[in-house]
Amino acid sequence: MVARAIERQCVFHVADGLREGLSHFSQASRAAVIYAVEPGDPLCVYDPLFLLSGHEPKLKEFFLDTPAWREGAPDHRRLRQFEQITAPQLSLSGLLSYGCFASAVFSQTWFTEHHPDLCSTGPTLRWLEFAAGLMAQNLAAPSQLAINTAGTVLQGYAVHAVRDHIVDLRNQLLGLDTHLRVYPILDAVLAISKTLEEGSWPRGRLAYVEPGSLAAVRFMVRFPDLEQPYLERTKHVRKLLQAVEGTDRVLVSDGRRILGVADAAGLPPATVLADFRGNHGFLHLDAEPVCSFSDGNFQSSTRRAKLVQFEEALLESGLDLTTQHELFKIVAELVHSAEDRKHGCTLVVDLAAEPVPIAGQGMEEPLDLRAPEHRSLACSLARLDGALHLRPDLTLHGFACLLDGKSVPGEDRARGARYNSALRFTAGHEDVTVVVVSSDRPVSIIRNGLELTATCMWKPPSACEADPPTLERWVKG
Repeated sequence: MVARAIERQCVFHVADGLREGLSHFSQASRAAVIYAVEPGDPLCVYDPLFLLSGHEPKLKEFFLDTPAWREGAPDHRRLRQFEQITAPQLSLSGLLSYGCFASAVFSQTWFTEHHPDLCSTGPTLRWLEFAAGLMAQNLAAPSQLAINTAGTVLQGYAVHAVRDHIVDLRNQLLGLDTHLRVYPILDAVLAISKTLEEGSWPRGRLAYVEPGSLAAVRFMVRFPDLEQPYLERTKHVRKLLQAVEGTDRVLVSDGRRILGVADAAGLPPATVLADFRGNHGFLHLDAEPVCSFSDGNFQSSTRRAKLVQFEEALLESGLDLTTQHELFKIVAELVHSAEDRKHGCTLVVDLAAEPVPIAGQGMEEPLDLRAPEHRSLACSLARLDGALHLRPDLTLHGFACLLDGKSVPGEDRARGARYNSALRFTAGHEDVTVVVVSSDRPVSIIRNGLELTATCMWKPPSACEADPPTLERWVKG
């Protein structure tokens, strides 16, 4: 009885901390696990927020119908106490997963959402890997204090997840013998990102190069040894960053000091690049994005809307595939322009047989948005108060349009007039989809008076009060 109670507590705290941590790093996230403590135990499922619902056939096939999940399983009694052996990985649509074998937990596979706007899946997978290790560790040497604090540890794992992903990639590129320490780099990036210079946020790029690869850097200016500022001198580094703002140049660091200014082209492999873009920025390893950062925290987001729900609405519209593709490209360009310029806008995509009458600024002839110069003009017109009126013939029929309609359920006073007007307008026009871009970055896709991009508010459990069901019973419902 005590062992089962400890198991329940451990699963609950690890899953809850994982969910909370990933929800801050990404969008609202859920977490679930399928596990068996001993090789002869039936697989159990802990999925309090129904993350795995709809995936029952694939889970049944992988875990119950075949022994695929046991392939490569070691004799867990011979594993070192905290050793993890990667298990066969299961691919489920819309989910990320990580499975492993360990001495204290024979098998465990953790799951979470694969959000469409991730810079990289790497940090999230490292988070799942750490959750698996923490669960095995707490069941190998049960301690009430360690179990109770497991969730807190996982909530604050963002910096470590980013660091672990970067270290793994650099080890693959350069081997294990590297000298660039990643934690000080991440601390410096966050410190610089919060440092204003004459009221301005930092802009420009800072490259962290492996010390053994500095000979390959094409320096334009190299500072004398005694005049190379240390990364801890945040204000000094922030001032130097102005020398590369808006250029193809980068500041170069060996992870300890700023060595000089170099051409961004031809940086050696495994270079960590911090790209400061005002009140936010991005972290890359070579050309591959790792994560973004803002407000002193790392996040997973690309900070660009993916418009998945709008793409799905087009697929249901009956338009031919070529028109769908072109219309999606036009809307995406308008949305990304508003995001980059940091202003709000509203796009009315009117797919009705006849144009819906909308009060606004009309034009003698619709503007053909297939022409690049016309799309550029539309991006500027989107800055005016009111909406752009788009048609499936890839033309702009009006701008500064006013949307009206009767009050509908679901209006949100915390959102602006653009959002609530779009709810009312689409409720009265079945063939209209409205894309609302807020100046503070969220993008809403609204149709038939409902927001398609709305996030469900899950109520997490306060405790794991009952034993998690076996997978076999769970699959049967």
